Amino acid sequence: MKYAGGFYTIRFADGGGTKLRENRLFLKREDIDKETEKRRNINNALSLRRPSMAFDKEKTDTDTAVSAVKQETERTGKPEQIIIHVDMDAFYASVEARDNPSLKGKPLIIGSLPSERGVVATCSYEARKYGVHSAMNIKEAYRLCPHGIYMHGNHEKYKRVSEQLHQIWNAYASKSEYLALDEAYLDVTDTAVTFEKACEFAKIIKKRTKDELHLNCSIGVAYSKTAAKTASEEKKPDGYYEIPTPEDYVNLIIDRDVRVLYTVGSKTAAKLHSEGIHTVRDIQNNQEKVVELLGKQGWWLTRLARGIDDSKVTPYKPEDAKSISREITFQENVNDFSFLKDVLVLLAISVERRAQRSGLFGKGVTLKITYADMKSITRSKTIESSRSADKIYEQALLLLDRVPHKTIRLIGVGIHSLSSREDDKQLSFADLLSEQDENKILDARLDAMNKSYGLDFKNNLDKIFSGETLYKTIEYMRKKNKSVSYKTKTGGLHERNKG
Repeated sequence: MKYAGGFYTIRFADGGGTKLRENRLFLKREDIDKETEKRRNINNALSLRRPSMAFDKEKTDTDTAVSAVKQETERTGKPEQIIIHVDMDAFYASVEARDNPSLKGKPLIIGSLPSERGVVATCSYEARKYGVHSAMNIKEAYRLCPHGIYMHGNHEKYKRVSEQLHQIWNAYASKSEYLALDEAYLDVTDTAVTFEKACEFAKIIKKRTKDELHLNCSIGVAYSKTAAKTASEEKKPDGYYEIPTPEDYVNLIIDRDVRVLYTVGSKTAAKLHSEGIHTVRDIQNNQEKVVELLGKQGWWLTRLARGIDDSKVTPYKPEDAKSISREITFQENVNDFSFLKDVLVLLAISVERRAQRSGLFGKGVTLKITYADMKSITRSKTIESSRSADKIYEQALLLLDRVPHKTIRLIGVGIHSLSSREDDKQLSFADLLSEQDENKILDARLDAMNKSYGLDFKNNLDKIFSGETLYKTIEYMRKKNKSVSYKTKTGGLHERNKG
């Protein structure tokens, strides 16, 4: 027997291990084999990244993590990592209140309107006092805060402000990892060199954000990404907090609920709670059980619970995206599939434009449908590498024809299997004729839509794809289609040309 990290183990010739309590040493052979296999699986999870360090008390406890940070600082003159996490406070709502001072201090909810389907995108802190939060159904938000101010977001404006924020942040970081328009990890290890200088940078970023853009942000400075994110959340809103070492991090969170740890959501927390593991201290005291329960994620959590996190800031690259898509939820359910084909024209063009901005091509087209009963389906088709709206539309039509024709709540289209270059191939004369035919198909559809809806689509595409205009355009089309269909059924008008 050998003692390793607090667990008695029996070592086998193949290097596997298992924990057997003394009162289990007399189990039947088949029971021992099952227990052995079970423990081998746990050990494999524990040694995913550093096999020699799995639950080895001499190498992975918090004291040693602190010592490693100190040794690195002494050896190189700087810590191994210094990370700043910046998180804007109620970003969309704050931008709107900045641009319209009459909204300041009021419960502002950005997203859908109470009369519409949809959710809350974000809300002001005044609205949060009533229990409103992001991703909440808009009807529930209105029930909680009927006197709130509800408005659609302006994503084009938020993107412009985000670009201004990035210019400020990037001035102090060697690498930046954007998590959203309003949130980022900044690696300042090489630019700041010392933790003290990094704290100066953070305070400057905070001041410049306020002075230049008239917006508040919360900032955390720490030795790791996880600790920096925890720090930025510690004093929200308009907060600032420092976590210099793993020891400081553990001391801060040790008696907090497990949900304080990154990647622990409600489902994971429920699993841990069901096993009597409620706090970070409980994870420290039940490391093997956590790994047995959650596998790879459990191994990760046992490290975080001891302040160990060596994950790096990874700048986003467009080619890292898995797909590019656009979808629309109708305010009323739709069962006219000819109308849906018109919608697919605009969604395909939207996807093409997004792909062009990212410099990406897709080798597959995906159609997403959510029916009135909330059942969702996706259908995909492989294509030659492309981002052409014509090709996307053509394949989406084929997929739409193959799904059950029932009442629909949402429709979306996208491309996947992305790459930064189109397939290298010599186009034949037949290929060129085929592409010209595809263009004619989309042009003909747009011409038909012009007549059907009384809108000049071809000459106003830039306007249609600006901000919330696409959503409003499709809603106008839906209402127009519904009106014409009703009059047709009642004999008031001839059926409209579907194109």
